[in-house]
Amino acid sequence: MAVLGHVASSEGIKVDPKKIEAVQSWPRSSSATKIWSFLILARYYRRFVEGFSSIATPLTRLTQKGSPFRWSDECEESFQKLKTALTITPVLVFSSATGSYTVYCDASRIGIRCVLMQEGRVIAYGLHQLNPHELAVIVHALKI
Repeated sequence: MAVLGHVASSEGIKVDPKKIEAVQSWPRSSSATKIWSFLILARYYRRFVEGFSSIATPLTRLTQKGSPFRWSDECEESFQKLKTALTITPVLVFSSATGSYTVYCDASRIGIRCVLMQEGRVIAYGLHQLNPHELAVIVHALKI
């Protein structure tokens, strides 16, 4: 059953094949506005993509206010990696009331990420790119 761009079945949740087709045919963008549109679509499915924030960083930089639009090799690589990652997404399983959970997490100066698993199967990926203000809050909290 397709619901809000996802297909739910007894196996779990996966990306709607129609959305995968839209991502595969997305042309290379020539402006920050077009990049932003692609990132909005891609972010909707970020929970399916391990390392989403890290992969998207070069494209995100292109959309920042006052940043010149320069499509680099790094941007092209990011764009292609995201397209590939979004078209070969895994099936995320539904969590169960029984069974143990495992959380894997990692943090750096630029972001935090985690994976929630149950009995060796991925339930969700969590990714967040930190802005300087969020980083300052985390550092301040740790100092206290």
